[in-house]
Amino acid sequence: MSDDLLTETANRLFAATCTTEVVEAAERDGWCATVWDAVAEAGFPWVGVPEDSGGSGGSFEDAAALLRAAGRAAAPIPLAETGVLGGWLLASAGLELPDGPVAVVPGPVQLGQAATVAWGRAAERIVGLVDDGGTTLVVAARADQVEVDPGRNLAGEPRDDVRITARLGELDAAPAPDGVDAAALWRRGALTRVVMAAGALEAMTDLTVEYTHQRRQFGKPVATFQAVQQHLVTVAQATARLAMAADVACRAVARGDGEVQVAAAKILLDDAVEQATRSAHQAHGAMGVTREYPLHHVSRRLWAWRHEYGGARSWRAALGTTLVDRGADELFLAVTG
Repeated sequence: MSDDLLTETANRLFAATCTTEVVEAAERDGWCATVWDAVAEAGFPWVGVPEDSGGSGGSFEDAAALLRAAGRAAAPIPLAETGVLGGWLLASAGLELPDGPVAVVPGPVQLGQAATVAWGRAAERIVGLVDDGGTTLVVAARADQVEVDPGRNLAGEPRDDVRITARLGELDAAPAPDGVDAAALWRRGALTRVVMAAGALEAMTDLTVEYTHQRRQFGKPVATFQAVQQHLVTVAQATARLAMAADVACRAVARGDGEVQVAAAKILLDDAVEQATRSAHQAHGAMGVTREYPLHHVSRRLWAWRHEYGGARSWRAALGTTLVDRGADELFLAVTG
């Protein structure tokens, strides 16, 4: 399937399933089986995971295209966790992929200690990395091997405190290969939030343009007023910047690199979210804060995702450290390349 066809198919599927009412119900209930079942039937959660490892095949860029479509639709499912993060970890270590959703411990797993995990309550497997005497292991815990204390983020998505109660020998576990470590997982996790946010910003742009062209004041669309046009430009610029940063970072990670590109994209995410949501909500006026209107579905997710897998301050520090470590001779190439 071509990239354009994959994106078109995903957009149609999400548009049909992720209605305003469905997203509202998912925030209330903590899960949406109808959206997950439709996406799973299409094989989308496992795109980017090799077929010989139990995945759907396809490239990392294919998986990123699906994440972007999911972000655009505010899809209430663990798409990033199941494939790009959990599926990657399991397949890299030769462990079996489950048929259902996967949740991922974002940092190194401390057995017996709680960690905040996205979609922990809904997962068939909780996957993470454990340091076993200097050897990094990929581990997978079943639902009956964990305790879950439900929580949620600003967008109403499950962000649960999960504690693995089983001993290491009772878990599915295998050594992680070179390149699969806590830093790589953190980088991939950050990139998933950048890509989903790029899709959410596209939805925010579309909603803002549509509303300001339909809303009339003094006999003409408010989109014709100079002040509103400035808001539209701000939203569009922020969306375009993040989309480009996401594309560059995805290509770099697909090549096995991405240290600089992901850090830069996560920093840009923070600025883009702040600028775009402010202008979008100002252009909408009171309508933008009503529960019935879907703008808040994307704006609340954007403000939640900007802080997951590290905020802008930590990524600025990481980017600066990386550039200093590479030395002055590499600075120009790092910035322009």
